[in-house]
Amino acid sequence: MVNGERERVSLLFMKALVSRGSVDAVSQQMASHPQYLESFLRTQHYILHMDGPLPLPYRHYIAIMAAARHHCNYLVYLHSAQFLRVGGDPLWLQGLEAAPPRLRLLDHINKVLAHQPWLTACSHIQKLLKAGEQCWSLAELVQAVVILAHCHSLCSFVFGCETDSDFVPFSKSPNGTPPSLCAFDAANGNTDVSPSLATPPEHITRRRSLDSGCDMVGLKERIQKSQEECEKREERFLQTQTLQQTDVEDEEEMMCSADPSRFITDPDFCYQEFARRDEDHFQVLRVQDYSWEDHGFSLVNRLYSDIGHLLDDRFRSVTTLPSLHSPDMKRAIWNYIHCVLGIRYDDYDYGEVNQLLERDLKLYIKAVACFPDATKTPVCPLSWTPLKTTERIHINLLIMEARLQAELLYALRAITQYMIA
Repeated sequence: MVNGERERVSLLFMKALVSRGSVDAVSQQMASHPQYLESFLRTQHYILHMDGPLPLPYRHYIAIMAAARHHCNYLVYLHSAQFLRVGGDPLWLQGLEAAPPRLRLLDHINKVLAHQPWLTACSHIQKLLKAGEQCWSLAELVQAVVILAHCHSLCSFVFGCETDSDFVPFSKSPNGTPPSLCAFDAANGNTDVSPSLATPPEHITRRRSLDSGCDMVGLKERIQKSQEECEKREERFLQTQTLQQTDVEDEEEMMCSADPSRFITDPDFCYQEFARRDEDHFQVLRVQDYSWEDHGFSLVNRLYSDIGHLLDDRFRSVTTLPSLHSPDMKRAIWNYIHCVLGIRYDDYDYGEVNQLLERDLKLYIKAVACFPDATKTPVCPLSWTPLKTTERIHINLLIMEARLQAELLYALRAITQYMIA
């Protein structure tokens, strides 16, 4: 990391330390790509804290609902704490049934977007906008959808980088078990899964946390020094804190440790192979008919001011990061993720996916993108062995952003269909 990048990361972390008192683990993971990190943090701050139709407690509760679909303890805990800090009702953290009816109405679209986004339909949008006294406005719904998609995709990054491994998992059954390769894999010659990948023996090296990479050591030291400096500046403020406030914080921490399963319904609903869909009911989303550039961007930007520009900057940033990966490989990863989620590019030769991505890497990409909660200890793809930590993180960033765009395309297409109906 060159001096200019180090300064940018230090500035980003200092802002985080001043505003939140700590640097979250996700930002630490992304710090090896400061250009992307800046874009990510700007978008996340905008949707969670800046002007918008939804009150702040609603935003964090929606984030909790989204993270809970993948049993992501890290994000559920994080947003539960932020929910309380912005004045959220502690009773809502008892579970989804304790939340207001308007928030509970989001449960179905949350479930569908998280696991089978191609099922998102105009009828789902209509139900939310025509729910009588509990109805949502179009602007509110768009912001809610953006938060849901943002947090679903962030779960993929959290599990891909094993950030969630620091949290003790609750007794649960993950949403589904890893399916086999999708039908388009078989069509291109990948019909079998190696026994070593299907049931990895004990001697196979499992992925260690990317946070333990040797190129992160210096970063951690800088973060610690920055935090110490920040703590000195805030020492006078900290001295004013009372024992009563400490008791409140302890109580908040207990509430934030809630089992994610209490925020979801229908826990058996999970990812299924898109290729096994009923042809009479579901159709492939062809980018030529509905794309982010020609349709999604303008719609979301019109209904939720400026968010389109922020999201577009994220998509561009992650695909243009300096990397050992070739542009063709980045495109293969992006298009493969969209393919397993039912999105196709008519002008793309999908044979390139099998040429550029080894089978074990494809299995990893699909697992992290489609059922991240089933990948607590994913097998390290053999093709990753020579890669630096920064390159591995870049792949996880590509997975996250491709999934984010896919969910947004399905949701925005359904909203468009409702508006023209």
